[in-house]
Amino acid sequence: QVQLVESGGGLVQPGGSLRLSCAASGITFRFNTISWYRQAPGKERALVTSITVSGRTTYVDSVKDRFTASRDNAKNTVYLQMNSLKPEDTAVYYCMTRDSYGMDYWGKGTLVTVSS
Repeated sequence: QVQLVESGGGLVQPGGSLRLSCAASGITFRFNTISWYRQAPGKERALVTSITVSGRTTYVDSVKDRFTASRDNAKNTVYLQMNSLKPEDTAVYYCMTRDSYGMDYWGKGTLVTVSS
């Protein structure tokens, strides 16, 4: 059974930093691309970043140079380091992976609130 569990969200002031974690089980983690999505209040869920099995990353323009995704295959964990946070980064952040059959798996999300 595939499980993804996000953690690390919370309340932070504008300009602050947070590091999110996504712990995976039930998959051969090192063979999977992991993506981070976010859903802001009243908006659709949107892709933020993906990290491939080789560690290659892609980012949506709004977070480039502020967010950094990384992975530790030994710990079956992907991280999202978020710096210079803005109020518009407020959202529930989800990690997602897709298996070889095309089935998507999602975590339950972690809430990030950027506010003074």
